[in-house]
Amino acid sequence: MSLPTIDHSDEVYEDPLDLMDEIESLKKEKDATLLAHFYIDGEIQEIADFTGDSLKLARDAVNVKTSTIVFSGVHFMAESTKILSPEKTVLLPDLTAGCSLADSCQYGDLDQFQQKLRAEGRDFETVAYINTSAKVKSLCDWIVTSGNAREIIDRVPTDKEILFVPDQHLGRYLQEVTGREMILWPGSCMVHEIFSIQDMLRAKKNNPGSLVLAHPECPHSILEVSDIIGGTEKLRQYVMSVKEPGIFLIATEANMIHPLQKSAPQHTYIPVPGIMASSGETCACNRCPHMAKNTLQKVRDCLKYGKPEIEWQPYFDQAKDVLQKSLLQ
Repeated sequence: MSLPTIDHSDEVYEDPLDLMDEIESLKKEKDATLLAHFYIDGEIQEIADFTGDSLKLARDAVNVKTSTIVFSGVHFMAESTKILSPEKTVLLPDLTAGCSLADSCQYGDLDQFQQKLRAEGRDFETVAYINTSAKVKSLCDWIVTSGNAREIIDRVPTDKEILFVPDQHLGRYLQEVTGREMILWPGSCMVHEIFSIQDMLRAKKNNPGSLVLAHPECPHSILEVSDIIGGTEKLRQYVMSVKEPGIFLIATEANMIHPLQKSAPQHTYIPVPGIMASSGETCACNRCPHMAKNTLQKVRDCLKYGKPEIEWQPYFDQAKDVLQKSLLQ
């Protein structure tokens, strides 16, 4: 699988430092707070009021005091922010910033599959990774992030089966660490699918003593040769805990290196390259094309013009209950 490239050629060049100054000024003028995911470009992370993984940002958003939140991330994250803070104006720099995982599990398909399982007499609860649309969340019993997934799985009654959607790799990993059997939806993340196991092993051999840090969205072949497996915040906490300078091979979205370097600058971080299934060529394709749609110019413009805005939808009410129960309680 190769990832689509992002074309910013329609954007006229503007000096990044000028844009950052303008954004800081607009935040004050528009009574806005900027949230940025760890997978967003480092320049945006630098001027964000809050940075973090999905779990931390969901909790941060609830405590924001300003009337407007700009969420520099992807659509499902901004949706969740609006659901948990309905009184706020929630802006997303680019409404087309989606998610391959969310796309892999559509509302109609999940609803039909759940009905089929119930017709077979299966007694189950549906656990959804946060990388799903709000409409899909409205069908679920629990929402997890990579940071709280194990804790939530432990809250599912043991007499219930678990239908885990949409990430088969995270689901398989959770089966191993929790001992709970799951019905796995066949979805995956386009970024984490493409890591080259051969290049990772070669990089490990070329850097004696290096450790592989991998996100559990990676396929089993990557996880079984990784030294540390965890969500973005767990990986950040781990490198901070290692005081002696080391070399870490990073098997997740390449922008994650920015918060790692900021939190633990004593280490060397090397991104694990991807591989294009179409040609077999190694590529620097461990960048999420959806996250990359967030640019300084788009952050500035959405603050300036107050759009694109996440509008309240009827199914948000049902999704709100499961999000609050799973992420805030």
